[in-house]
Amino acid sequence: MGTVIDSHFLALTAIVTVGYQLMFFIVTFLLKFDKVTDFAGIVDIDSFSDCFKNHNCALTYFSSFETGSTNFIIIAVLTLVLKGSWHFRQFQRYEFGEGSIGVSVVVVVVLTLLVVVWGLRLGLFLLMRILQWEEDRRFDEMRSNFGKLAVFWIFQAVWVWTVSLPVTVVNAIDRDPPLQAQDIIGWIMWSMGIIVEATADQQKLTFKNAPESRGKWCNVGLWKYSRHPNYFGEIFLWWGIMVASTPVLEGAEWLVILGPVFLTLLLLFLSGIPLLEASADKKFGSVAGYRLYKKSTSPLIPLPLVVYGNLPSWFKTAFLFEFPFYSGNLPQDGPSW
Repeated sequence: MGTVIDSHFLALTAIVTVGYQLMFFIVTFLLKFDKVTDFAGIVDIDSFSDCFKNHNCALTYFSSFETGSTNFIIIAVLTLVLKGSWHFRQFQRYEFGEGSIGVSVVVVVVLTLLVVVWGLRLGLFLLMRILQWEEDRRFDEMRSNFGKLAVFWIFQAVWVWTVSLPVTVVNAIDRDPPLQAQDIIGWIMWSMGIIVEATADQQKLTFKNAPESRGKWCNVGLWKYSRHPNYFGEIFLWWGIMVASTPVLEGAEWLVILGPVFLTLLLLFLSGIPLLEASADKKFGSVAGYRLYKKSTSPLIPLPLVVYGNLPSWFKTAFLFEFPFYSGNLPQDGPSW
Protein backbone atom coordinates (compact mmCIF):
# COMPACT_ATOMS: atom_id res chain seq x y z
CA MET A 1 0.00 0.00 0.00
CA GLY A 2 3.00 2.21 0.65
CA THR A 3 1.75 5.78 0.27
CA VAL A 4 -1.45 7.01 1.88
CA ILE A 5 -2.02 10.76 1.29
CA ASP A 6 1.71 11.41 1.79
CA SER A 7 4.75 9.15 1.68
CA HIS A 8 5.59 9.50 5.38
CA PHE A 9 2.04 9.15 6.73
CA LEU A 10 2.20 12.60 8.34
CA ALA A 11 -1.16 13.79 7.02
CA LEU A 12 -2.77 10.41 7.63
CA THR A 13 -1.67 10.21 11.25
CA ALA A 14 -2.74 13.82 11.81
CA ILE A 15 -6.24 13.05 10.51
CA VAL A 16 -6.48 9.84 12.54
CA THR A 17 -5.27 11.58 15.71
CA VAL A 18 -7.64 14.53 15.37
CA GLY A 19 -10.56 12.22 14.62
CA TYR A 20 -9.77 9.92 17.52
CA GLN A 21 -9.36 12.75 20.00
CA LEU A 22 -12.50 14.48 18.69
CA MET A 23 -14.51 11.34 19.28
CA PHE A 24 -13.45 11.14 22.92
CA PHE A 25 -13.87 14.88 23.36
CA ILE A 26 -17.51 14.56 22.34
CA VAL A 27 -18.02 11.64 24.74
CA THR A 28 -16.37 13.55 27.57
CA PHE A 29 -18.35 16.75 27.04
CA LEU A 30 -21.77 15.27 26.34
CA LEU A 31 -21.68 12.57 29.00
CA LYS A 32 -19.52 14.52 31.50
CA PHE A 33 -17.39 11.39 31.68
CA ASP A 34 -13.67 12.00 32.23
CA LYS A 35 -12.38 8.44 32.55
CA VAL A 36 -11.82 8.27 28.77
CA THR A 37 -8.99 10.81 29.05
CA ASP A 38 -6.70 8.11 30.40
CA PHE A 39 -7.85 5.72 27.68
CA ALA A 40 -7.57 8.12 24.76
CA GLY A 41 -4.61 10.30 25.57
CA ILE A 42 -3.27 9.61 29.04
CA VAL A 43 -3.14 12.71 31.12
CA ASP A 44 -1.66 12.47 34.58
CA ILE A 45 -4.17 14.37 36.71
CA ASP A 46 -2.16 14.15 39.94
CA SER A 47 -1.36 17.83 39.69
CA PHE A 48 -4.78 19.03 38.53
CA SER A 49 -6.34 19.62 41.93
CA ASP A 50 -4.12 22.44 43.15
CA CYS A 51 -3.48 23.72 39.64
CA PHE A 52 -7.19 24.40 39.19
CA LYS A 53 -7.12 26.43 42.40
CA ASN A 54 -3.89 28.30 41.83
CA HIS A 55 -3.62 28.91 38.07
CA ASN A 56 -5.95 30.78 35.77
CA CYS A 57 -4.22 30.26 32.44
CA ALA A 58 -5.18 27.59 29.95
CA LEU A 59 -1.92 25.74 30.59
CA THR A 60 -3.40 24.59 33.88
CA TYR A 61 -5.62 22.17 32.09
CA PHE A 62 -2.81 20.52 30.20
CA SER A 63 -1.24 19.43 33.52
CA SER A 64 1.48 16.82 33.30
CA PHE A 65 1.21 14.53 30.32
CA GLU A 66 2.29 10.96 30.84
CA THR A 67 2.78 9.56 27.41
CA GLY A 68 1.11 6.24 26.67
CA SER A 69 -2.32 5.70 25.19
CA THR A 70 -4.39 3.88 22.66
CA ASN A 71 -3.81 6.80 20.28
CA PHE A 72 -0.06 6.14 20.26
CA ILE A 73 -0.66 2.44 19.72
CA ILE A 74 -3.05 3.07 16.83
CA ILE A 75 -0.56 5.35 15.07
CA ALA A 76 2.32 2.89 15.46
CA VAL A 77 0.38 -0.18 14.33
CA LEU A 78 -1.49 1.60 11.54
CA THR A 79 1.64 2.98 9.90
CA LEU A 80 3.38 -0.40 10.18
CA VAL A 81 0.52 -2.27 8.53
CA LEU A 82 -0.15 0.29 5.81
CA LYS A 83 3.45 0.37 4.62
CA GLY A 84 3.37 -3.30 3.79
CA SER A 85 7.17 -3.65 3.38
CA TRP A 86 8.90 -4.44 6.66
CA HIS A 87 12.56 -4.14 7.59
CA PHE A 88 14.36 -5.11 10.74
CA ARG A 89 13.61 -1.85 12.56
CA GLN A 90 10.03 -2.87 12.04
CA PHE A 91 10.64 -6.65 11.96
CA GLN A 92 13.77 -8.41 13.25
CA ARG A 93 14.46 -11.69 11.44
CA TYR A 94 16.86 -14.47 12.38
CA GLU A 95 17.89 -16.98 9.70
CA PHE A 96 18.35 -20.66 10.46
CA GLY A 97 19.76 -23.09 7.91
CA GLU A 98 21.28 -22.25 4.56
CA GLY A 99 20.09 -21.05 1.19
CA SER A 100 16.55 -21.74 0.10
CA ILE A 101 15.88 -24.15 2.96
CA GLY A 102 16.55 -21.52 5.61
CA VAL A 103 13.65 -20.66 7.89
CA SER A 104 12.98 -16.98 8.55
CA VAL A 105 11.48 -16.40 11.96
CA VAL A 106 9.81 -13.12 12.70
CA VAL A 107 10.82 -12.22 16.25
CA VAL A 108 9.68 -8.69 17.05
CA VAL A 109 8.23 -5.58 15.55
CA VAL A 110 10.96 -3.46 17.05
CA LEU A 111 10.03 0.22 17.26
CA THR A 112 6.32 -0.44 16.88
CA LEU A 113 6.49 -3.07 19.62
CA LEU A 114 8.29 -0.64 21.91
CA VAL A 115 5.51 1.91 21.51
CA VAL A 116 2.77 -0.71 21.92
CA VAL A 117 4.28 -2.24 25.07
CA TRP A 118 4.87 1.19 26.60
CA GLY A 119 1.41 2.42 25.66
CA LEU A 120 -0.37 -0.64 27.03
CA ARG A 121 1.60 -0.59 30.27
CA LEU A 122 1.05 3.06 31.04
CA GLY A 123 -2.44 3.23 29.61
CA LEU A 124 -3.71 0.29 31.64
CA PHE A 125 -1.97 1.53 34.78
CA LEU A 126 -3.59 4.95 34.58
CA LEU A 127 -6.96 3.58 33.47
CA MET A 128 -7.10 1.19 36.42
CA ARG A 129 -6.09 4.03 38.72
CA ILE A 130 -8.85 6.34 37.53
CA LEU A 131 -11.42 3.54 37.64
CA GLN A 132 -10.73 3.22 41.36
CA TRP A 133 -12.24 6.67 41.83
CA GLU A 134 -16.04 6.79 41.77
CA GLU A 135 -15.86 10.44 40.73
CA ASP A 136 -12.92 12.66 39.97
CA ARG A 137 -13.82 16.13 41.26
CA ARG A 138 -10.62 17.55 39.83
CA PHE A 139 -12.26 17.54 36.39
CA ASP A 140 -15.46 19.26 37.55
CA GLU A 141 -14.51 22.70 36.22
CA MET A 142 -13.40 21.43 32.82
CA ARG A 143 -16.27 19.01 32.23
CA SER A 144 -18.83 21.80 32.05
CA ASN A 145 -16.69 24.33 30.17
CA PHE A 146 -16.70 23.65 26.42
CA GLY A 147 -13.86 26.07 25.63
CA LYS A 148 -11.44 24.80 28.27
CA LEU A 149 -12.20 21.18 27.44
CA ALA A 150 -11.74 21.81 23.71
CA VAL A 151 -8.35 23.48 24.25
CA PHE A 152 -7.31 20.51 26.39
CA TRP A 153 -8.19 17.95 23.69
CA ILE A 154 -6.69 20.01 20.85
CA PHE A 155 -3.40 20.26 22.69
CA GLN A 156 -3.53 16.56 23.45
CA ALA A 157 -3.94 15.75 19.74
CA VAL A 158 -0.91 17.91 18.86
CA TRP A 159 1.09 16.23 21.61
CA VAL A 160 0.27 12.68 20.50
CA TRP A 161 1.01 13.37 16.83
CA THR A 162 4.29 15.19 17.52
CA VAL A 163 5.73 12.70 20.00
CA SER A 164 4.84 9.83 17.63
CA LEU A 165 6.88 11.30 14.76
CA PRO A 166 9.94 8.99 15.04
CA VAL A 167 8.00 5.74 14.81
CA THR A 168 5.61 7.17 12.20
CA VAL A 169 8.40 8.14 9.82
CA VAL A 170 10.50 5.01 10.41
CA ASN A 171 7.52 2.82 9.57
CA ALA A 172 7.13 4.72 6.29
CA ILE A 173 10.75 4.41 5.14
CA ASP A 174 11.96 1.73 2.69
CA ARG A 175 15.67 2.03 3.50
CA ASP A 176 17.07 -0.88 5.49
CA PRO A 177 20.72 -0.37 6.54
CA PRO A 178 22.39 -3.11 8.59
CA LEU A 179 22.11 -3.25 12.36
CA GLN A 180 24.08 -0.38 13.91
CA ALA A 181 25.17 0.71 17.36
CA GLN A 182 22.41 3.33 17.44
CA ASP A 183 19.80 0.58 17.26
CA ILE A 184 21.17 -1.24 20.29
CA ILE A 185 21.75 1.97 22.25
CA GLY A 186 18.22 3.16 21.53
CA TRP A 187 16.65 -0.14 22.61
CA ILE A 188 18.69 -0.12 25.83
CA MET A 189 17.63 3.47 26.54
CA TRP A 190 13.98 2.53 26.00
CA SER A 191 14.33 -0.48 28.31
CA MET A 192 15.90 1.59 31.06
CA GLY A 193 13.32 4.33 30.64
CA ILE A 194 10.27 2.12 30.85
CA ILE A 195 11.65 0.29 33.90
CA VAL A 196 12.24 3.60 35.69
CA GLU A 197 8.86 4.99 34.69
CA ALA A 198 6.92 1.86 35.68
CA THR A 199 8.77 1.50 38.97
CA ALA A 200 8.26 5.16 39.89
CA ASP A 201 4.57 5.04 38.99
CA GLN A 202 3.96 2.00 41.15
CA GLN A 203 5.97 3.36 44.07
CA LYS A 204 4.03 6.62 44.07
CA LEU A 205 0.67 4.86 43.77
CA THR A 206 1.52 2.59 46.71
CA PHE A 207 2.69 5.59 48.72
CA LYS A 208 -0.46 7.60 48.04
CA ASN A 209 -2.74 4.68 48.89
CA ALA A 210 -1.08 4.15 52.29
CA PRO A 211 -3.06 5.85 55.10
CA GLU A 212 0.13 6.90 56.88
CA SER A 213 1.21 8.84 53.77
CA ARG A 214 -1.75 11.20 53.82
CA GLY A 215 -0.59 14.82 53.72
CA LYS A 216 3.02 13.90 52.89
CA TRP A 217 5.18 14.24 49.79
CA CYS A 218 6.46 11.09 48.08
CA ASN A 219 10.11 10.41 48.94
CA VAL A 220 10.32 6.63 48.78
CA GLY A 221 12.15 4.37 46.32
CA LEU A 222 13.24 6.23 43.21
CA TRP A 223 11.56 9.34 44.59
CA LYS A 224 14.43 9.56 47.08
CA TYR A 225 16.81 10.30 44.22
CA SER A 226 14.59 12.32 41.87
CA ARG A 227 11.59 14.55 42.50
CA HIS A 228 10.11 13.36 39.18
CA PRO A 229 11.63 9.96 38.28
CA ASN A 230 8.59 8.97 36.20
CA TYR A 231 9.21 11.93 33.90
CA PHE A 232 12.87 11.01 33.62
CA GLY A 233 11.89 7.51 32.50
CA GLU A 234 9.36 8.87 30.04
CA ILE A 235 11.76 11.33 28.45
CA PHE A 236 14.59 8.78 28.37
CA LEU A 237 12.56 6.07 26.63
CA TRP A 238 11.34 8.44 23.92
CA TRP A 239 14.87 9.64 23.27
CA GLY A 240 15.75 5.96 23.02
CA ILE A 241 13.19 5.50 20.26
CA MET A 242 14.65 8.55 18.54
CA VAL A 243 18.19 7.17 18.74
CA ALA A 244 17.06 3.80 17.37
CA SER A 245 15.43 5.54 14.40
CA THR A 246 18.52 7.51 13.33
CA PRO A 247 20.19 4.89 11.07
CA VAL A 248 17.38 5.19 8.51
CA LEU A 249 16.85 8.95 8.59
CA GLU A 250 17.96 11.24 5.78
CA GLY A 251 17.57 14.94 5.06
CA ALA A 252 14.32 16.48 6.30
CA GLU A 253 13.39 13.20 8.01
CA TRP A 254 15.66 14.28 10.86
CA LEU A 255 12.92 16.72 11.83
CA VAL A 256 11.31 13.83 13.71
CA ILE A 257 13.63 14.89 16.52
CA LEU A 258 10.91 17.44 17.23
CA GLY A 259 9.02 14.59 18.90
CA PRO A 260 11.29 13.98 21.89
CA VAL A 261 12.32 17.66 21.96
CA PHE A 262 8.67 18.69 22.26
CA LEU A 263 8.05 16.18 25.04
CA THR A 264 11.17 17.24 26.95
CA LEU A 265 10.34 20.94 26.74
CA LEU A 266 6.73 20.28 27.65
CA LEU A 267 7.63 18.43 30.84
CA LEU A 268 10.49 20.72 31.84
CA PHE A 269 8.95 24.11 31.14
CA LEU A 270 5.23 23.94 30.56
CA SER A 271 2.83 21.36 31.90
CA GLY A 272 4.86 18.81 33.83
CA ILE A 273 7.45 19.67 36.43
CA PRO A 274 6.59 23.40 36.85
CA LEU A 275 2.97 22.71 37.82
CA LEU A 276 3.81 19.85 40.15
CA GLU A 277 6.60 21.83 41.80
CA ALA A 278 4.28 24.79 42.32
CA SER A 279 1.64 22.53 43.80
CA ALA A 280 4.06 20.81 46.19
CA ASP A 281 5.64 24.12 47.25
CA LYS A 282 2.26 25.53 48.18
CA LYS A 283 1.40 22.43 50.19
CA PHE A 284 4.70 21.76 51.92
CA GLY A 285 6.83 24.87 51.41
CA SER A 286 6.74 25.77 55.11
CA VAL A 287 7.86 22.28 56.18
CA ALA A 288 11.58 22.04 56.93
CA GLY A 289 11.75 18.40 55.86
CA TYR A 290 10.30 19.19 52.46
CA ARG A 291 12.72 22.08 51.98
CA LEU A 292 15.61 19.75 52.74
CA TYR A 293 14.22 17.13 50.36
CA LYS A 294 13.88 19.65 47.58
CA LYS A 295 17.33 21.13 48.14
CA SER A 296 19.10 17.76 48.21
CA THR A 297 17.10 15.88 45.56
CA SER A 298 17.52 16.17 41.80
CA PRO A 299 14.43 17.47 39.97
CA LEU A 300 14.67 14.93 37.13
CA ILE A 301 17.78 12.73 36.75
CA PRO A 302 18.04 10.25 39.66
CA LEU A 303 21.21 10.93 41.65
CA PRO A 304 22.43 9.99 45.15
CA LEU A 305 21.53 12.68 47.67
CA VAL A 306 25.13 13.04 48.83
CA VAL A 307 26.16 13.82 45.25
CA TYR A 308 23.37 16.19 44.24
CA GLY A 309 23.23 18.05 47.53
CA ASN A 310 26.89 19.06 47.28
CA LEU A 311 26.90 20.24 43.68
CA PRO A 312 27.19 23.99 42.99
CA SER A 313 23.97 25.73 42.00
CA TRP A 314 25.28 26.74 38.56
CA PHE A 315 25.99 23.09 37.73
CA LYS A 316 22.52 22.04 38.86
CA THR A 317 20.92 24.66 36.66
CA ALA A 318 23.11 24.11 33.60
CA PHE A 319 23.19 20.30 33.54
CA LEU A 320 20.54 18.91 35.91
CA PHE A 321 17.56 21.16 35.11
CA GLU A 322 17.26 22.77 38.55
CA PHE A 323 15.72 25.97 37.24
CA PRO A 324 15.05 28.85 39.66
CA PHE A 325 11.36 29.07 38.71
CA TYR A 326 10.85 25.56 40.13
CA SER A 327 11.18 27.20 43.55
CA GLY A 328 9.24 30.35 42.80
CA ASN A 329 6.39 29.34 45.09
CA LEU A 330 8.46 28.66 48.18
CA PRO A 331 7.93 31.16 51.03
CA GLN A 332 10.26 34.12 50.66
CA ASP A 333 12.12 33.39 53.87
CA GLY A 334 13.09 29.95 52.64
CA PRO A 335 16.53 28.86 51.48
CA SER A 336 17.52 29.45 47.90
CA TRP A 337 20.00 27.74 45.62
